Amino acid sequence: MPISALEILTDLIDLAHKAGADAADALLVDATDLSVSLRLGKIENLERSESGDLGLRVFSGRRQALVSSTDRSAKALNELACRAVKMAKLAPEDPFCGIAAPEEIAENYPALETADKIEFSAEQLIEKARETEGAALAVEGVKNSDGASAGWGSSCVTIAASNGFKGESRRTGYSLGVTVLAGDGTGMQRDHEYASRVFAADLPTPAWIGMQAGMRAVRRLNPRKMPTAHVPVVFDPRISGGLASLMVGAISGAAIARGTSFLKDKLGQKIFPDSITIIDDPHRARGLRSRAFDAEGILPQKRKLVDAGVLTTWLLDLRSARQLKMRSTGHAARSPGGTPSPSPSNVYMEAGKISPSELMRDIAQGFYVTETMGMGVNGVTGDYSQAATGFWIENGQVSFPVNEMTIAGNLKDMFLNTSAADDLQFRYGIDAPTLRIEGMTVAGT
Repeated sequence: MPISALEILTDLIDLAHKAGADAADALLVDATDLSVSLRLGKIENLERSESGDLGLRVFSGRRQALVSSTDRSAKALNELACRAVKMAKLAPEDPFCGIAAPEEIAENYPALETADKIEFSAEQLIEKARETEGAALAVEGVKNSDGASAGWGSSCVTIAASNGFKGESRRTGYSLGVTVLAGDGTGMQRDHEYASRVFAADLPTPAWIGMQAGMRAVRRLNPRKMPTAHVPVVFDPRISGGLASLMVGAISGAAIARGTSFLKDKLGQKIFPDSITIIDDPHRARGLRSRAFDAEGILPQKRKLVDAGVLTTWLLDLRSARQLKMRSTGHAARSPGGTPSPSPSNVYMEAGKISPSELMRDIAQGFYVTETMGMGVNGVTGDYSQAATGFWIENGQVSFPVNEMTIAGNLKDMFLNTSAADDLQFRYGIDAPTLRIEGMTVAGT
């Protein structure tokens, strides 16, 4: 009879103890993925992958070593455990490494809606991609396609540790997207629409995704380049979550412990206006990042990262928590080939109380951003500079497309001058509604 993933990990940890390990934890990830991409109705790529990756971490005092493998045979597991212990005895000491104490681990954790029962075939994905591209090409003004894609995936993550923790979680994912071009010659413009969901029934229809991509590409035709100005900047919900993501990265315990975050001295202080609250919810039904336990067996909790503008916590795994003399917040994540590090779950900025049109009503001149490009963010200083495209705002109205612009500021100032509309949707795992930021530098001609 085939043995279960938990039995494999339990045996592996026993082998590590017999080889001389003081403690150990292990991770097994079984995953299946199927994806298709096509352009103008012709298949360009069709891939199916099935993987089973195993990772073992062992401790010898305050020394640790990590090994990984895809071989589950008894001989290979024994060799893996012995090799890991030998490596650990040669590794440098790390005073902050180690698994959770028995009283820290999750004994009971919730059952979450993270796995669907529907498995798409290659033929079904091809048809969905074709429908999506066809709907986009049917939009008047769209002249070409840069391709459509569809995908399905399923994974099972099993974790066990010598402190007694055992956990297993299953997850599915479904995706659909398309990119098209509108216009002719050097005046062509490109845009896209993409969706990813945990349950197949929650995925938008191919017709809707295609129509959105086509309409967005057409709206971008005949853009202008505006003069440099100091104006309000409004972020479309497609990219506003990126600002929340920058805040999340800045409160990672690893960055705080190293002193490499522009928010390193802001715990308990106001970093946003009173109207802004940002929540991390690991247990949201059908959330893209939902999890019942973290990679170190600790129970995560729904918490306000920012409460009425005040930064309330860091995101901590065990190692960063020990460095900062705090307790883990249950944010550890890891792959079979890596050690744990802090990572958020479902993060969202709460919706405001006014509509996007009301949010922009008093803007005489401003920039509505629909896309940013580049890597111009300094996580140490908070300096922010991104190439951007979108639409110009005149007298409170989104008026005409603009491109070849740059928006710049400092994230500390940007956060303090943020206001939110009421159009929050859960789409990306880190989400925010339409956001307005006062007084940014917009550079053009």
